Amino acid sequence: MEGDFITIHKGLLPFSWLYGIGVRFRNQLYDLGILKSRAFDVPVISVGNITVGGSGKTPHVEYLINLLKDNVQVAVLSRGYKRKSKGYVLADADTTMPMIGDEPYQMKKKFPKVHVAVDKNRVEGIDRLTTDEETCNTDVILLDDAYQHRKVKPGINILLVDYHRLIIYDQLLPAGRLREPKQGKNRADIVIVTKCPKDLKPMEFRVLTKAMNLYPYQKLYFTTLNYKDLKPVYCGDKRKLEDIKPEENILLITGIASPRQIIYDLKPYSEHIVPMTFGDHHQFTKKDIQKINERFAEMPEPKIAITTEKDNARLFGMEGLSDELRHHLFVLPVEIGFMLDQQEEFNQKIIGYVRKNSRNSILVKGKDDHKPANSNRAGNGSRTISFRNN
Repeated sequence: MEGDFITIHKGLLPFSWLYGIGVRFRNQLYDLGILKSRAFDVPVISVGNITVGGSGKTPHVEYLINLLKDNVQVAVLSRGYKRKSKGYVLADADTTMPMIGDEPYQMKKKFPKVHVAVDKNRVEGIDRLTTDEETCNTDVILLDDAYQHRKVKPGINILLVDYHRLIIYDQLLPAGRLREPKQGKNRADIVIVTKCPKDLKPMEFRVLTKAMNLYPYQKLYFTTLNYKDLKPVYCGDKRKLEDIKPEENILLITGIASPRQIIYDLKPYSEHIVPMTFGDHHQFTKKDIQKINERFAEMPEPKIAITTEKDNARLFGMEGLSDELRHHLFVLPVEIGFMLDQQEEFNQKIIGYVRKNSRNSILVKGKDDHKPANSNRAGNGSRTISFRNN
């Protein structure tokens, strides 16, 4: 049921109260205009949450990439959590995972024509993406995990709320997992309840809608996770989840914030799941690899090892993986699916915003009439942005 993954540490509630004072004060400074938020002349779409841990940001950003990439030049800007570099880094084909972090690395590998950059300072990152020669053709910027980064004023602010960790039932850090008070949801233009069970009944949607208590200017959507065919990491052929035998043993290797969801989703295929759970964004060590090898070797046949796309970004290429594990290691790709036939409405909302606000769209040519006629900066020339295929 909704909120079933929430644990409240009641003994820490006094510290949550103190934490909340600081967060509310900071938000008030932005709300009053004492601290400034900057808007940009390029469409900016922010995707984030107010909960510590995974709410499905990466698959939702990838959905937006797929929606837009064939018609406009998309750029993704992330902080690059736990990367080994500093400042602004623009990914290319040779950029390694430690330089930009696992999630940006995953997106660059899946979408090589998309500009993927990391910068803790999102304002500077946007400035670089829109002015540097190699990226100044950017038409739209997707901000990954930037809901609390209020120095940027996005054109569309998307808030993700995990069905199993609904913010209405949670508490502030450290007693709960909220980064800011529940009222922070009021800044969102779009709220998406993610990871919904596929069998939700109409009454449950109505209850959730009422419980979220959104304003009329906010739009609520519901998404679920759709798993694709298992992809071999090193060798072999793809496998459908349906081809997993009930007696097959699964070693599930995860370093994500909420592994309980994927464990729950795999149980219909096999009851024999052995989870090896590491911390979110965990950097695997030689000792970790040895433990994984040993655990897999101990498991009886038939057996298979499964990991997530994000974990594979950190696991792939690690030295020491046994031959047995390499021959049985698969990645489980995931995509989001909209529920209640909401997909087309969501798509048109995003496309309409990008089309209307793009600095390169012929639809907004009049906004650029004041620019010098002899400007030779790449991307200044008007061009039609068409979304006929969508």
